[in-house]
Amino acid sequence: MAVPEPRLRVAFVVPLQGPTGIYGPSCLACGQLATEQLNAHDGIAGREVELVIVDAGRQPEVVAAEVDALVTSGAVDAVAGWHISAVRQAITRRIGGRVVYAYAAMHEGRDDTPGVFMLGERPINQLLPAAHWMREELGVRRWAVVGNDYVFPRVTGTTARLALRDTASQVVSETYVPLGTRDFDGVLESLRGAEADGVVMLLMGQDAVHFNRQFARRGLDDRLARLSPAVEENTLLGGGVDAHRDLYAAAAYFDGLDTVESHALAADYHRRFGPWAPALNAVGESCYEAIWFLGRLGRRCGGVGMDAIAAFGSGTFYDGPRGLMRLDGNLLDQDVYLARADGLQFRVEEQIARTS
Repeated sequence: MAVPEPRLRVAFVVPLQGPTGIYGPSCLACGQLATEQLNAHDGIAGREVELVIVDAGRQPEVVAAEVDALVTSGAVDAVAGWHISAVRQAITRRIGGRVVYAYAAMHEGRDDTPGVFMLGERPINQLLPAAHWMREELGVRRWAVVGNDYVFPRVTGTTARLALRDTASQVVSETYVPLGTRDFDGVLESLRGAEADGVVMLLMGQDAVHFNRQFARRGLDDRLARLSPAVEENTLLGGGVDAHRDLYAAAAYFDGLDTVESHALAADYHRRFGPWAPALNAVGESCYEAIWFLGRLGRRCGGVGMDAIAAFGSGTFYDGPRGLMRLDGNLLDQDVYLARADGLQFRVEEQIARTS
């Protein structure tokens, strides 16, 4: 009888360079904390957990090829992490159905690839209820979408346009720019003349930092609110205190979220990494969730192999730093909050979606 390897290795796919590299330190710290906590008990299904870092900040096919090589050689038993959906799609084309894949990032909707669990927020419980709140509370009805040119922003922008079409809100324009854009002069000039009350920002990482700085310098924050499902604490730090007036973010987690579960994670995180730790944010916390999700799979199913995970059925409830969550197929139903940027921090204004 074959003896299982003593370690369970996880390809931890997180960005360490490029526009989304700004999230990397938070991802690494949160992944490390989750791994240490699991290993302080029984790891995953009795096996010590080890993260194999894969840099997701490179071109999608390059990242996917490395993950494929790790899976094919048996060097890893599962895949997890935060990365853009273009990287996810490249990875699933290579390894779909061979190992479990805990995808941490907010996403555009379904991905029915066997073994993929979509653990992040999606438009129906993130962007759309946030737009409704901003219409009711702030009078923002006409939206200009500005996003990076890949699948998540484009599909999310289209979803918003179609979902708002028969409501009191509407999308009046959509503009998509390459990932890595630094100069937004043309985009901002078009916003100056747009018949819009607000901007849906579907820009990632450093692109959002550049956009916010230039947006504020042009004085557009005098009349246009901003809403993003991707802006987090590192983005605020990068932009500086003057770049974020009337900027709102929707996410399942914020540093300083006033819940018992989030306080517990914050205490553990700062005890482990100290006062100068990378920002504890939605992106990093999602990586923590993804590693712990593999732990829950192992506990419930006796392992994380494709045959074993069939026992982890839809409708499963569990608790984490985001509170109570429920697996709906391979999607996660979770509480989501809307927060306003206040200097270099977020202040939660409202809970806009609840686990059902």
